[in-house]
Amino acid sequence: MAEDKSGPGERREYRMEELARLAGITVRTLRFYRERKLIPPPRREGRIAWYDDHHLARLRTITALLERGHTLNGIAELAEAFDHGRDVGELLGMEHPTEETPVRLTPEELADRFAGQVTPENLAAALELGYLGTDGEEIVHISRRLLDVSSALVREGIPLAEVLHTGAEVRTHADALADLFATLILRHAPEEALHRLRPLARSVVDAELSLALDRRLSTRDQGRHPGTAGPGPA
Repeated sequence: MAEDKSGPGERREYRMEELARLAGITVRTLRFYRERKLIPPPRREGRIAWYDDHHLARLRTITALLERGHTLNGIAELAEAFDHGRDVGELLGMEHPTEETPVRLTPEELADRFAGQVTPENLAAALELGYLGTDGEEIVHISRRLLDVSSALVREGIPLAEVLHTGAEVRTHADALADLFATLILRHAPEEALHRLRPLARSVVDAELSLALDRRLSTRDQGRHPGTAGPGPA
C-alpha cells in the first residue's frame, strides 16, 4: 500500500513503484515518461520522490491516448499546450451570469469527440479562442452548445481546423452585434436592462440568421435550376 502523506481533503502521495502499479505501467516506463517531461516533476523529500493523484491521472491519460493512436511526441505537445493553457478560473471568471453551460472533459473524452483531429495546432487554436480551459487533468469547454455543434460539424466531414477558424470569424461578427444591441439599450435604459433583455437580442440574431440562410439557399437553388422561375405570361 502507498504511504498516505496527505491530510484531510489533500491529495494522496505515492512512491514511484506504487504509482507505476496503480497506473498499470512499469517503473521503467514511468522513468521514461518523466525524462520525456510527459508528467510534472515529483515532490522531493530528501532522496525520496513523492508523486500524487495529479501524476496518476496524467499517466492514465497518456495510456488512454496511446490506445487511441496518439504518438508520444503528439502527447508531449498536447501536454505542453494543456499545461500552458488558461485555467478554468480565468476561462469562467465572469462577474455577470452567462446563459452558456460549461462542459468538463477528460483529454480522452475530448479525443473521442474529435477523433484524430485533436492536434496540438487545433488545441492551441481552441485555447486561444477561449473555447477551452484547464482544471488539473480536466478540460473545460466554455459552452455545451458550441461543443456539440463543433463535434457535429466534424462528424459531417468538416475539418476541425476550419471549424475553429470559422468560429473565430463568427466571434468577430458576434461582438459587433452585441455592441449594436448594447448601444441601443443603453441609449434608452439603465445598464441593468442589458442582462434582462439579452434574450431579445438572441431572438433577433437567430431570426435574421435564419432568414439569411433562406436567402442563401434560395439563391443557390436558382443557380442550379435557372429555368424554373415559373411560367411566363399567358
